[in-house]
Parts: sequence; C-alpha cells; structure tokens
Amino acid sequence: MKQHPWRTWTDRIKRSDWALRIGQQLGRGRGTMRVLDDWQTAALPAPVKPNLDDWPTRQLSAVWIGHATVLLRIGGLTILTDPVFTPTIGLGLLLITLGPRRQIAPALRIKDLPPIDVILISHAHFDHLDRRTLAALPKSPLVITAHHTRDLIHDLGYRRIAELEWNQSLDYRGVRFTARPVAHWGARTFVDSHRGYNAYLMDSGGLRVLFAGDTAYHEGFRDAGPVDLAVLGIGAYDPYIQAHASPEQVWDMANQLGAKHVMPIHHSTFRLSHEAMDEPLRRLLAAAGGEANRIVIRRVGESWRYGN
Repeated sequence: MKQHPWRTWTDRIKRSDWALRIGQQLGRGRGTMRVLDDWQTAALPAPVKPNLDDWPTRQLSAVWIGHATVLLRIGGLTILTDPVFTPTIGLGLLLITLGPRRQIAPALRIKDLPPIDVILISHAHFDHLDRRTLAALPKSPLVITAHHTRDLIHDLGYRRIAELEWNQSLDYRGVRFTARPVAHWGARTFVDSHRGYNAYLMDSGGLRVLFAGDTAYHEGFRDAGPVDLAVLGIGAYDPYIQAHASPEQVWDMANQLGAKHVMPIHHSTFRLSHEAMDEPLRRLLAAAGGEANRIVIRRVGESWRYGN
C-alpha cells in the first residue's frame, strides 16, 4: 500500500541529520537552571515514611519511592530502579520543565538513600531516565541500562555502565541481571528510535525479582517465572493501551509469570493519561479478587520484605 505523502514527509524529517541533532539535544538537559520547577505548587507528601534502619540485613525487600522508582534489596545488593526525584518530568525549556507535575513527593530524599550498588534503568523515556536526578545521585554505582542509552548517562559522571539487549545477562556480586523483552518503545524524543527498552529479571540464591519497567500486554514473561516479586506498572493505559497494560492485563501477566507477590508501580505519582489517579489500583485489586493479599505496597512509601 502506498504511503500517504504527509507520512512520507514526516518520516524524512525524522531521519534528517538536523532533526536527529535537535532531538538529541532536547533530551539531554541536566535541569541545573530550571529554578521555576521548584516554585510551582508543591506535591503532597508521601503518605508513609520508610524505615530503613535494618536495610543492610534484609534478604529481599522493596520500598516504593514513587512512580517507577523502587529501592530493592536482593543478594546483598541495594538496587535503585528508574530513579526520578524531580518535581516535574519532561523537556527542559530554559528555567522550567515542560511536562507533568509530580502529585506525591518521593518517599525518600536522595540524601536519605542507603548506599546504592546498582542503578537499573529500563528505557529512555523522561519518567524513567531522569537526567536531573541522575546528575544528583552518587556516581559510584554500576548502571545497568537498555541498549543505546549509554550516551544519556555517561556524560553525567558515571563510569561503570552496562548496556543489555534482550536475553543478555550480567553477573554482578552474586546477582544475575537478565534483560527481558517488553511491548513498549525506547525513543526519548521521537527521532531516536534506535534505543532499547527492557524489563529485568534478577536472580540471587534462589530469590527472584522481575522489574518490568513499562510494557503493554504480552505473553513474553511466561518462561521467566516463577518469581518471588513482580514489579509491574499498572497506569497510563487510557488511551495508551498499546504501550501500557491495563490493571486486568497486569494481573494476567503476573499469573503467567507465577509471581508469588505483585508490586504495582507507575500510578498515582504523575498524571500521564486520562484515567483517574486512583483507578489503576482499584481495578487491580478487583481483578485479583480473593488473591488480593498477593498485592504488596499500595501507597508511596510503603515497604515489603520477604524471608528473614
């Protein structure tokens, strides 16, 4: 079928050298001059303040800091997923960020975090790879990220960066990290379609965690389980069901995965779509029915631990 002339023209623009250069620069701001972000209406405080006094002794544990940012403890490692601590996400325009405003403050401040061993980044979207946050975090952790996203991280001062493609694994201090396929996309500014996008399976001493990042419904997790904890995004599906699974689809994927426990993320923090802020969790609990006890951490700041 012949392509519409308008679509042909826009595709040519996206592939042009000048569009690629502009797109590359638009997604690279560090936010150092965005002083107006902090002058906007403050987000509500997190409903729960995590207690991390015994954090180093935990075998498997999780804290929901907000959105897709999770503090994980497995195999003696402290892992921070898709860190976003900023008040607004999106493109930087001089003194302000153009994008969604945070509705609930992070449950922890950066200075309150325990020492981080690994930063895990699923893909390059602004609500998952936040350069302003990465610039503020310590640079000592190993960063595990998706294919062709190193360039968004390396210039911030990180020197240990590992890119993983689907089904590639990396062993680090007793934990195996394996990149798993998801149904999503990785472009940061529409023109950089070469970037990857991952879920991650973490294995250590018989304990297993899946962090899914963003995904629409798919059946690619069937051979990844069982897992002790599945961290799955449940929001931003209306009208973006082609990129983000509905709560009912998330519950189906969790069961395909054989997840003993399900931690819902990617809801209640930023308004990214049309559904009500409290709808994703309500629908997930309804889908779980009599097994709703498997759903752990329902509010920003709550913690969960498994084993001793």
